[in-house]
Amino acid sequence: MPEPYDFRSPRLFVEADLGNGAIVPLAREQANYLLNVLRLGNGDGVLVFNGRDGEWYAGIEVAGKRSANLVLEKQMRPQTGGPDLHYLFAPLKRARLDYMVQKATEMGVARLQPVLTRYTVAERVNGERMRANVIEAAEQCGILRVPEVTAPERLEKVLASWDAGRRLIFCDEGAPTADPIAALRGIGPGPLAVLIGPEGGFAPEEREALVAQPYVVRIAMGPRIMRADTAAVAALTLVNAVLGDWR
Repeated sequence: MPEPYDFRSPRLFVEADLGNGAIVPLAREQANYLLNVLRLGNGDGVLVFNGRDGEWYAGIEVAGKRSANLVLEKQMRPQTGGPDLHYLFAPLKRARLDYMVQKATEMGVARLQPVLTRYTVAERVNGERMRANVIEAAEQCGILRVPEVTAPERLEKVLASWDAGRRLIFCDEGAPTADPIAALRGIGPGPLAVLIGPEGGFAPEEREALVAQPYVVRIAMGPRIMRADTAAVAALTLVNAVLGDWR
């Protein structure tokens, strides 16, 4: 049996390469958090990851009141992947976008792609804030793979450059079948993406453009109207359960 996961040790994301014996200087805010918020000191242990080299146990080496290094001692988990799943969404306003980004990260998506449509409410997207929410969710939930965050693009541009080998699951209240599980079971293995539109829906020409694509699979999301952040969790749950790594 695998050892139970350590949920108690502090866990930090760093950009540096990780390896046995490596010394990783901490950013000032990370050092302050460990030394002055958690009250840790020399030799205390933390878990560290970078999205590439797995998860490592490291000891703290205090260098000042708000500065410290981590000395890597042992790899705790090798790097793992996850479903080849992209999440495309019409941006939401601040707090709800934070929530949606965190939940998509927890659901194991590989890429977050904001998509601008005619009825998108919030067209300005703070990429740095999205990235911070991705990292926070990964730190808190023991996630090793850190999703890529891409810049917003218009829907028509996204479709024009789409890789036809990646099936696009279009969450559409007008889908021809009411059973989303049946629709998903008709998709063979391969890379996937999920698209959730704005709460005002897609414009008629946008829906027509989506439906015309041979790689698009339309699924209904049940008889009730959901907010976009709720629909994100519901859709990603369905995809993971039917086609992803929950099986």
